[in-house]
Amino acid sequence: MKTNHTKPIGLFLCICCFGYAKAQESVNATGGNASGTSGSASYSIGQLVYTTNASGSGSVAQGVQHAYEIFPVGNENTNNVTITTWPNPAADILMVNLGNYNQEKLNYFMHDAAGKLVLSGELNAQQTKINTGQMASAIYFLTIINQQQNSKQSFKIIKNQ
Repeated sequence: MKTNHTKPIGLFLCICCFGYAKAQESVNATGGNASGTSGSASYSIGQLVYTTNASGSGSVAQGVQHAYEIFPVGNENTNNVTITTWPNPAADILMVNLGNYNQEKLNYFMHDAAGKLVLSGELNAQQTKINTGQMASAIYFLTIINQQQNSKQSFKIIKNQ
């Protein structure tokens, strides 16, 4: 009678390998958690490597921690129009939603970090798509100006691949 010892050995090797697997681990210089009245965030300094995999339908960034910021940079008397942008980081499309929109004339201007105008246009609906697919991966500043009320609001936008 012949016995097959490969099944128990394979099971033993799988248990050993999965026992030492870890989801996210890195050697960082420092890190921690920061909190304030607006919320909390975890941070790390010294991450060495991250990888981005992209296809026609989207992208996935693999690594320990990635930047994800959504906040207005400047706000000068926006009156009753509530402006939100998403997703941020953006890949191909940036959405701009205008709450309490009353057919005001709004224009947008997107500048790179050096101040060069990259995109501009008019916001004439409650929700507008801005095509960011041809832009390079970088940090941009989106400024929305209300011509009728002489007000503006700026957002920091992160463009991914």
